[in-house]
Amino acid sequence: QLQLVESGGGLVQAGGSLRLSCAASGFTLDYYAIGWFRQAPGKEREGVLCISSGGDSTNYADSVKGRFTISRDNAKNTVYLQMNSLEPEDTAVYSCAAVMYYCPAYVAPSEFDYWGQGTRVTVSS
Repeated sequence: QLQLVESGGGLVQAGGSLRLSCAASGFTLDYYAIGWFRQAPGKEREGVLCISSGGDSTNYADSVKGRFTISRDNAKNTVYLQMNSLEPEDTAVYSCAAVMYYCPAYVAPSEFDYWGQGTRVTVSS
């Protein structure tokens, strides 16, 4: 069974950091780009960052520039989202998704083939 499983969410104070993980089971991430998305209560899903199979990153959200980074460890079949200088506005459920090889140039959730269930991030002020 092909699965993506997110972990690392939780409650953190503003200015703090979290690292989210997206682990794959049932398939190898080597040939997949992985995108991170988030959905805050009452808001539409928003693309955050994406990393291609080759390691190139694409930023979908100006609000996270300079604060969030994405990386991958193919040996661990895992992609990470490092979130620093967190703000209350970052509070959301974060989900990862997989698409073959390349990140869409623009946010296009429908192009992603596999999705995780999400992990909740709450940033208190």
